[in-house]
Order: sequence, then C-alpha cells, then structure tokens
Amino acid sequence: MPSITVDKLDLYDAIGTHYSYDEFFDLCFEFGIELEEETSERESAEEEGLAPEKLAQLSDRRVFKIDIPANRYDMLCPEGLSRALRVFVGNGKPPSYRLVEPKERQKIYVAKEVSSVRPVIVGAILRNITFTPARYKSFIDLQEKLHGTLARKRTLASIGTHDLDTVKGPFEYVAVEPTKFSFIPLNQEKEMNGAELMEHYSADRHIGRFLHIIRDFPVYPLVRTRAEPKTILSLPPIINGDYTKIHTGTRNVLIEITATDQNKADIVLKVFCAMFSQYCDDPFTVEPVDIIYPTRTHTTPDLSVRHVPVHTSYINSCLGLTLSAAEISSLLNRMCLPTNPLGEEMVEVQVGPTRSDVLHPCDVMEDVGIAYGFNKLTRVTGRVATIGAGLPISSLSDAIRRETALAGWTEALPLILCSIEENFNFLNLKDNNQTAVKLANPKTIEYQVVRTSLLPGLLKTVASNLDSALPIKIFEVSDVAFKDDTVERRARNERRMAALYVSRTSGFEYVHGLLDRLMQVLGAKNVASGAPNTYYIRESTHPTYFPGRAADVVYGGQVIGNVGVLHPDVVKNFGLPYAVSALEMQVEPFL
Repeated sequence: MPSITVDKLDLYDAIGTHYSYDEFFDLCFEFGIELEEETSERESAEEEGLAPEKLAQLSDRRVFKIDIPANRYDMLCPEGLSRALRVFVGNGKPPSYRLVEPKERQKIYVAKEVSSVRPVIVGAILRNITFTPARYKSFIDLQEKLHGTLARKRTLASIGTHDLDTVKGPFEYVAVEPTKFSFIPLNQEKEMNGAELMEHYSADRHIGRFLHIIRDFPVYPLVRTRAEPKTILSLPPIINGDYTKIHTGTRNVLIEITATDQNKADIVLKVFCAMFSQYCDDPFTVEPVDIIYPTRTHTTPDLSVRHVPVHTSYINSCLGLTLSAAEISSLLNRMCLPTNPLGEEMVEVQVGPTRSDVLHPCDVMEDVGIAYGFNKLTRVTGRVATIGAGLPISSLSDAIRRETALAGWTEALPLILCSIEENFNFLNLKDNNQTAVKLANPKTIEYQVVRTSLLPGLLKTVASNLDSALPIKIFEVSDVAFKDDTVERRARNERRMAALYVSRTSGFEYVHGLLDRLMQVLGAKNVASGAPNTYYIRESTHPTYFPGRAADVVYGGQVIGNVGVLHPDVVKNFGLPYAVSALEMQVEPFL
C-alpha cells in the first residue's frame, strides 16, 4: 500500500473543514484510507539521525502520512486526496474534465523502430498553469509515485514533463543507436551520448536502478523535435533533457508518457492531467496531442466518461441492504461517481477518467458500502453451513512432528526458496532444468528456485547455529515442489519429512533409530517383502550420501526416501566442520 505525505493545514483548507486528530483519523478510516501518523519534516529527520545543522533548515509544519489503496492512483497526491475527501464530506462536487482544442494540435510522430524497445507513447499539454513551490513539489512527487506503483518502476510506463515554451513542435518519437545522439541530461552540464550516459549513471543510486530497462537494446528511444536542429526532450525511461526542464515559472507543460502497455500509458496520462489541470487558468482543461503512427493516428488523452449500468438488487444483495435507486445514487455521488437512477431497478454510474479502478459492478458496490459506512452494516450469519476439519495430510504431518519432537529432535522452519547451486551442486546433484520450479526474476541469488529437497534448508540452519552444543538434532516436515506438466498448474507440491544429526561422529544409528520409531508409530512392519504397509532399507548410490553408507527407504515396494551419512563434499559445501547423518522421506504414501 503506497503512502503519501501531505501538509495538515493545507489539506484541511482544501477539504473545507478543520478536524481534530481523532476526527480526521475516523474520517480516513471511513473513507478506506489509513492515517499512519502526524509528524513534521524536522521530527522525521531527527528520528533518522540527521545532523543538527541540517535540522535547522527543515520545517516544523505538521504533516500527515497517509496510506492509500494500491488501486487508487488518483489519490497519490494532495490534489487528488483533498478532492476526493472534499466530495466525500459534502463540501464539493467532482470536477468535469474537458479537452480544449487549440488552433493547431501538437503532434508526435512515432517511428516504427521504437516497436522493438518501447512501442507506446501518449501526450497532452497543460496550458497556462501556475506553479508554487508546494504545487511544483507535488507535481514531481506524483511522477515518482506513479513510477513506483502503476508503472512498476518505469518498466511499464515512464513520465516526461517539459517546458513547452523552450521548444517548438512537432515532435518525434524515434529509436537511435546509443553513440549516434547526444544531449545534456537533466541537471547536468556536460553533453553525453547514450553510452556515456549509461556509464555516468551506473553508480547513481536513483537513476541507476532504471538503466537495465533499455541498456541491452541496440537502439534507445528518444523524444525530440522533428525539425532541425533536433532538440532531445528525453531518453525514456531514464531521464529528461536539461534544455526543457520544468521550474516554478513554467506556464505551458508538455507531458509525454512512453510505455510498453497502452492501457497503463493511458491511465498514467489521465491521472496526471486530471490532478494538475486544476492549476490552469481555465481549470480542469487539457489540450490534446495527436500521436501519429506509421499506419494510424491516435489522439490523447481520452477524458470521456464511461457509463456503467448496475442493478440495485446486486448492490443490496451484496451489502444486505434495501436501498432505493435514489439513495444509491446519492451515496455514489459522495465517491466521485455521479449517478443517475434508471427506474428502481437500475442506476447508471458515470465513471470519470481518474477512476481506472472501477472495472466491474462489484467496484461500484464497494464504493456504495464505503459511502454508507461498513460499520453500519448489520452482522449476519452466512446461510451456508460449513464444517471445518484439518486435511488428512496436515493431521499426519502433525503426528510425525509430535513423535519426532518427543524423540528429542528440534523442529526447524527454513525458507522454501534457495539458490540453484544449493539445491543441486551443493548436494552433488545435476540440474536438468526439468525438475525445479525456478523464479523468473529473483531478487537475489539466495532465492532462485523452490526447493526440491528439505536438506539445503536444514544444512543452512545448522551452519548458522554452529555455536550450539553438540549433537545438533533438527528436523522439518514441510513441502517441496516439482515441475509437473500433467497437472493444470504445471507444478506439484510434495510433503516430506527430513532430519539431521550433526556431531563429531556420523551418528547414523540415531537417524536409523528415528526412522524405525516413525515407522512403528505409522504402523509399518520391517519386512523386506514389498507388501503393503511394510518397509525396509537397501543399499543406495545416491550422490548426496557417502558411498557405502547410504540406503533407500522402501515402503510398500516403492522408494520413498533416503537415509545415510552425507558425503564430505556436501558437508563442506555448506560450511560444516562436523559429520552429518540425514533422513529424508515422503509423507503422503502413509495416508
């Protein structure tokens, strides 16, 4: 859930009502947002240990930190939040956004080469806008919030804003080889080409995070003027040019959004225009831009209203109410969703350009519930009788845990993710790329694959607890996962039990004794017949174990696990200075 920081008094003034802290906390709760805390810039900096000389430069004005629902992009800035709350408390009506046609529209020509890098661009213009320092800060902050949420760290979309008075259109969106263009990046003094820019920002803690998005492409996307000399406005999604940078004196703003997804680009543009068009001399007006592709022309933004019909019976049945169409319309008006009754059975909801979260009648129903007040809804018992019970596999797992613990072993709960090397190489196994479920984009090498054995996690647990007294006896009963094309989700879980005995001597008799005890509790007889409900162990050549000291566990004629002394290379790979004996077997065959 993203959070924003807003000035307390400015927010109250924008809403049109001043509240005590408790009153505003309750208002936020009713509206479906969360007031996290009230603080100030100086207080926050003091908690972070900022130097005293820098603290003196910070403001003591009170600010709120507020958590916003992840799907409400229109409330990620003070403008959108105050607008929504003002309408909610009845101090205003939702604005009507309009496109204003200029004498000649600005145009952005799209080259076909960008289709391989970042194929989508949209644009708009805010004319005669008035910035103050607070408005300018909010303008920049919203870009970062949208980049971090809807745009998925600029991978899906990125925003470029430019002082339109510094350049003259038309513009073009092209893809150029890194060494064949150069410009001065934002807030820099030196002109750089694409390759130099990548090297310059590779160590930058902010910009460096986004270089990977286009670094490996043979061409980089550029937004620039179409006429010579070509002025580069931006290198999306990395950085804007310094020549067209926005400042508090800017009056006309060109907004260009490049993306890999048309829908995301449209949503970002609509939200951004809607939030800051209120500061135009003609409030809530936006000038459209023509996007000219090789085979079609697309005009953006689309500020039209969607009309969504919803049955009143659906809303009432979900909320357990008996509201009339007029009452539902009144409640939705408070949620910035102007609504007209269409008789008693239907309402027509007008969904504005900022409400991309309204996708289905259930979203309308949710807003009715918020406006009505969820605390006012009557508690009822569901009419479907259900009887809960543990799954058989869970009951069996608990029984194994209990018996193992009673035998003097300590349960461990390692992570289910590990590195590919730990899952295979460290256990003397080979990765055939057909067994393990691998993460497509792991954050670190520690979390590359879903484990196919419980042993790596237990061995890492021992490695982190070498200061414990010997012997170390730990176990785990949990799931591993395997690829399986025969099932719908292309993977399956398998419940297993594993145990380790760690000491100066191997202690194989301890894990063997634990195996015999568990089989006794599970009702299996030690008979080498392969008959149902019987078990035995036989010599194994499993590479994880020391040759000649490994055995397969055979139950009902099927191999369900292994027991033995771990290979010295395996023990060394996990950094253990002791001998280790291990047991690992499936649990589900005993159901």
